[in-house]
Amino acid sequence: MSAPSHHRPRIRRTAVLAAACIAAAGALGAVPLAMSAHAAPDLAHAVLPARDGWAASGKGTTGGSAAGASRVFTVSNRAELAKALKAGNGTAPRIIRVKGPIDANTDDAGRSLRCEDYARGTGYSLAAYLKAYDPKAWGRSKVPSGTQESARAAAQKKQAARIVFKAPSNTTIVGVPGTGAGLTGGSLQVKDADNAIVRNLAFTDVRDCFPQWDPTDGSDGNWNSAYDALSVRGSTHVWADHNTFTDSPRFDSGNPRHFGREYQVHDGALDITNASDLVTVSYNRFADHDKTMLIGSSDKDTKLRVTLHHNVFQGTVQRAPLARVGQIHLYNNLFETAERHGYAFSYSISSRARAQVVAEYNHWTLPGDGKVSRLLTGDGTGALAGTGNLVNGRGTDLVAAYNAANPGKRIRPTVNWRPTLSAGLETSAAQLPGSLGRTAGAGVLAASGGPAGPAVRTS
Repeated sequence: MSAPSHHRPRIRRTAVLAAACIAAAGALGAVPLAMSAHAAPDLAHAVLPARDGWAASGKGTTGGSAAGASRVFTVSNRAELAKALKAGNGTAPRIIRVKGPIDANTDDAGRSLRCEDYARGTGYSLAAYLKAYDPKAWGRSKVPSGTQESARAAAQKKQAARIVFKAPSNTTIVGVPGTGAGLTGGSLQVKDADNAIVRNLAFTDVRDCFPQWDPTDGSDGNWNSAYDALSVRGSTHVWADHNTFTDSPRFDSGNPRHFGREYQVHDGALDITNASDLVTVSYNRFADHDKTMLIGSSDKDTKLRVTLHHNVFQGTVQRAPLARVGQIHLYNNLFETAERHGYAFSYSISSRARAQVVAEYNHWTLPGDGKVSRLLTGDGTGALAGTGNLVNGRGTDLVAAYNAANPGKRIRPTVNWRPTLSAGLETSAAQLPGSLGRTAGAGVLAASGGPAGPAVRTS
């Protein structure tokens, strides 16, 4: 594999009119964004730099940067966010500036909603559900059906109507710097869309009140929850940058156990599925979470060209990422595998279903009893080519270590493609534990584009 291109992305700026934006934001009550001719480029109008991962392929990713003044909204609560996402023409460019933290589990008046509020009127109760599907009576050969399962699904549907937000094509959703912007308990979906940007947001405690029991899932059954923090499904040209994903403040260690299995209320942090393509995930922080990132919804999925660079994984159990089918490029990421808040490390990267993964110049930190062979996993069909990867500061052949311990499910050390879209790639991983601690995640970007990552160009 030849060395990837390290050319710095070019910077291109166009003049911004000095006149203040005077158009109102319609019935949303949102605040239009104004800029002077001499203002620094703002996050809201930033676009993905040239050659910055797979999302830069072809036409690139510009999100809502071309939005007119009347389609630039500042939102600070759930109702405003929901209206801004639905306003006007679904494909016309829009920019949504999130100011401060937004609690998704609220009604239109801003009143907090609890699980009991969603269950009210459906006939669901956890006690009745546990009684109905206790394996001692229900068995383990079929999934739940009947009155209580229907009631659970109805309650879950009511919660979804509150906490699931769908971003259309040509949209930028960005946290206003310095406001602690984010979404608590909410699931943002980029579904069947093209050209979307999500930046500078903290996604916290996206919790399903009504997990489903499936006794046929594995040898002991499992509780399965809905709602990824950020879900990219059937979408193209998506850039997720400088976000934070965490279960905090409700960690899995507080989950009860029913039928001998953890009552899991959290699903994925950032999942990329259903033939999504041309996605760049950069400078994000993933912390204290189990099923972190799924690339590919099944072994028969398609497309899935994804770049992950300069991300931090702390206290994540697995799927960082789990990759199927596609061409996945991971460079300059930091994986800290020590247990945090009860999240015990299982593995980082899984290459399966013929995935073609290139992992280079990443850095892992392992505790003293950690095994390098556990950093990877696979099903015997995937591939991973890598160079420059460090474990505790030392160069390590990850695939060789894994294959030596798992001869029955070997990972191929060569791939059938060559990365060319790798702006900002650093050909040493030694500095990553220090640098990414300061530059990854939500809240570190300034209005001019922030201290981290390559310079951005504005439309």
